[in-house]
Amino acid sequence: MSPVRRSAPTLKASHKFGAVRTERQGIKFDSKAEADYWDLLQLAVTAGELVGFMRQPVYYLPGGTRYVADFLCFWADGRVDARDVKGVETETFAVKWREVQAAYPWMTFVKVKRHGRGWVES
Repeated sequence: MSPVRRSAPTLKASHKFGAVRTERQGIKFDSKAEADYWDLLQLAVTAGELVGFMRQPVYYLPGGTRYVADFLCFWADGRVDARDVKGVETETFAVKWREVQAAYPWMTFVKVKRHGRGWVES
């Protein structure tokens, strides 16, 4: 009789900054904050403030790197902006944030952070 082989238990990967991976309507988000902001954008679409939005738009940067925003928003008044929901801002993010703004000067980039029960844009 051959021995029964058991695989090692799989551990759920945790995020290095404590972000909780979250799923909404079958869509997986890197953090609960990002999922909550997605809910807010859905409400803005329903209210007619936002025409629509896309997730994870990619911006190619000099040197072969890339910046991936969380959302690309198309507002009813004609504005278009890329939004990034932030908790912890790393030095790598800060460098890419400056690079993407320099590489795409015609585009508006917005950082969004949770502030109490609301959101702050910068």
